[in-house]
Amino acid sequence: MQIEKSKIEELRGLLATPQRIVILAHTNPDGDAVGSSLAWAEILKSEGHDVTCIVPNRFPYYLDFMPHCQSMVIYKNDSEGAASKAVKGADIIFCLDFHTMSRLDGLSDLIDENQHAKRVLIDHHLDPMEDFDLMLSYPKASSTCYLVSLIVEQLYGAERITRDMAENLFVGMMTDTGNFAFSSVTPDVFRMVSVLASKEISIPDIHNNVYNSFTEGRARLFGYVINRKMKIFHNGTVAHMSLTADELKRFWFQQGDSEGFVNYPLTIKKMKMSAIFTEHSDFIRVSLRSRGDIDVNIFAQRYFNGGGHKNAAGGKSFMTMDETLKFFEEKVKEYAAEGMLK
Repeated sequence: MQIEKSKIEELRGLLATPQRIVILAHTNPDGDAVGSSLAWAEILKSEGHDVTCIVPNRFPYYLDFMPHCQSMVIYKNDSEGAASKAVKGADIIFCLDFHTMSRLDGLSDLIDENQHAKRVLIDHHLDPMEDFDLMLSYPKASSTCYLVSLIVEQLYGAERITRDMAENLFVGMMTDTGNFAFSSVTPDVFRMVSVLASKEISIPDIHNNVYNSFTEGRARLFGYVINRKMKIFHNGTVAHMSLTADELKRFWFQQGDSEGFVNYPLTIKKMKMSAIFTEHSDFIRVSLRSRGDIDVNIFAQRYFNGGGHKNAAGGKSFMTMDETLKFFEEKVKEYAAEGMLK
């Protein structure tokens, strides 16, 4: 895969002189959002730019090993106003791993206050919904970290990728492809993995930090949700799970503890679609996954004001949990009647 030369040259022009830059990632930042932001920030800093990385809320604790992650400003906890100062003074705002400002929650209002900054999108989600001065939007790309790797390679050369950058980029590429198992993985993804591996990163250590560093509470929560909260219906092809605020509190829930739960029902034979509903203070978070040609991006857009990818999407519900589950089951029947669950 190649980024169009015209877009690379336009980006080069924007970065020709030192700029005040803000890099934004989405709410509930995952490995791809954090990894791409940190890697892009490092290369830009090395070019003499003033760079601030901002995330709306805390990233999962099991990503705390990622190089330079503690330099990220967490807007929700930003009592000193560092995020506000950086955004208001920014010349360029990079939006990484999200396709609409709604994924920034309250941070989007702050961004709207700066109307002079150039806005650049680097993302792999379907149907970007905002106007940007430069759009590096590639829905077929496996991850935003893969895109950042390509951009750095074409803009500065692969030799400029440091060990820290390689580690951060590998985290995002690994997590957003299900350990390189999704259909979005191409031969060029493995080529880029070999480039990152040549920087002497420890792939076993990275894997262990991401997938084998959970809390006891998370392990017990997983057992509970699979044993007590998983409902299989529609002739064994659809499953949903749900977790209320009280249930999360009972298992000492921390940000990221439920990550990956939604994938587990898809290990069951015949299963085509899986959902998990997690209660927050003022909404219910919806996560959807599917196999093969079942498009949960369309489902999320149509019924939960969300979106994402063909086999992985999300949204929100503002109904009660019981109402949300009933609504989901009804809409699954409707979706199936249209031939969308074959």
